[in-house]
Amino acid sequence: MPSKSTRLTFAVLATGAGVFSMLQSLIAPALPTVQHALHTSQSTATWVMTAYLLSASVFTPILGRVGDLIGKKRTLVAVLVTVTIGCLLAALAPTIGLLIVARVVQGIGGALFPLSFGIIRDEFAPSEVGPSISNLSAVIAAGGGVGMVAAGPIVAALDYRWLFWLPVGVVAVTTLIALRYVPESPSRAEGRVNWLGAVLLSGWLVALLLPLSQAGQWGWGSARVIGLFAAAVLLFTLWLLAEARSHSPLIDLRIMRLPAVWTTNTAALLFGAGMYSIWSFLPGFVQTPSSAGYGFSASVTEAGLLMLPMLIAMFCSGVLSGRLEPVLGAKKLLTTGAALGAVACGFLALWHDEQWQVAVAAGIFGLGIGLAFASMANLIVGSVPAEQTGAATGMNANIRTIGGSIGAAVTSVLVTGHLQPSGLPYASGYTHGFTLLALLCLAAALAALLVPGRRPGCISGTPRASSEEGSRTEAKPGALTPR
Repeated sequence: MPSKSTRLTFAVLATGAGVFSMLQSLIAPALPTVQHALHTSQSTATWVMTAYLLSASVFTPILGRVGDLIGKKRTLVAVLVTVTIGCLLAALAPTIGLLIVARVVQGIGGALFPLSFGIIRDEFAPSEVGPSISNLSAVIAAGGGVGMVAAGPIVAALDYRWLFWLPVGVVAVTTLIALRYVPESPSRAEGRVNWLGAVLLSGWLVALLLPLSQAGQWGWGSARVIGLFAAAVLLFTLWLLAEARSHSPLIDLRIMRLPAVWTTNTAALLFGAGMYSIWSFLPGFVQTPSSAGYGFSASVTEAGLLMLPMLIAMFCSGVLSGRLEPVLGAKKLLTTGAALGAVACGFLALWHDEQWQVAVAAGIFGLGIGLAFASMANLIVGSVPAEQTGAATGMNANIRTIGGSIGAAVTSVLVTGHLQPSGLPYASGYTHGFTLLALLCLAAALAALLVPGRRPGCISGTPRASSEEGSRTEAKPGALTPR
């Protein structure tokens, strides 16, 4: 837990990151309401989610690197101000176009994750770093659950615009406190922002995530989808070349090749596919009219309440992981978290006829999310030099998002591939989807087994990638030492 001197700093970081995480899921249940209120089509309304996803994916690693270079507090305050403006624009938006623009602005807040992890590493005592990162990860994970649970009651009692009005006040106050009390991190990376790398990174992320999110409407065999996938491959290749040749890379590829980093990122990709897909499809499953042969005809609010066990479990396990990590090590916690996700999805594939069965599976998956989120962050922070913390944790968050987009896209094909005459999916579609997610989470657990073992709770220095990389990855205080 944070000491008395760092408690306020932690509260600021947790509030900002938690609100951003909540904004990710808060609007999803209200999309039909937004569509009706702003007189738009369903396909256009989905851009409220897509624009946010693309913006966060682009800005998270870039601003994480900017924070490493110019100062994490300075960048954190700027990002908080931007999120406040984005929420204000969304609350006032008279048209769907302006709401989509506002969501792009809000997406810049994705940088709060790597910046917060970096500030914790720089400012907290070594013994506080692991538990504090676990607690912050629990807040981030729970924020997404709060969005799913709270959206229905807020819209029913007030209006969908209050989904943005409420964060305006919270983030504005958080910004003022951060400006006054959060210290500026002394650790700075040398060099400058590699803008060519930033442009190419943005390009391949958009070219990859856009067709994944829109393929259901455009068609997987459409020219737009195939063309964007081809562009993503080309831009990704150019980005790798540009980063490899740069004296000041945006993402140091040698850091990404560290065994603890690439194995954790692989687990993040696979687990993210399962996690985001559950968040996307489980509420829809329970809201399906029982006349379809499954589902519970639940309202948005009732669906949110069925997700409540997941919210409680992910927060509790995330906080608990901070106590367990010094004893068991982050590798075991990540493996256990991914395995719990596989158990939950397998349970859903076999048993989903009663509401209590869905609630139990959601709770088990929540336990897995809490353990996995916290351990991923600790593994990355403990494996890279201090001046690379923002870029590395930002890239890990991005890889998790990419996995989520891929998982959601593939699950959507399985669920909606064959429809009943009523237009609703068959129960078998969900069964196949849950089975796929169980396999993805199992693969994440297997990837976690490849993470190099560490002394639980040992904090001393960052490993060298190799002897030739020593100058770029010298031992830094606050990183975990491998066995």
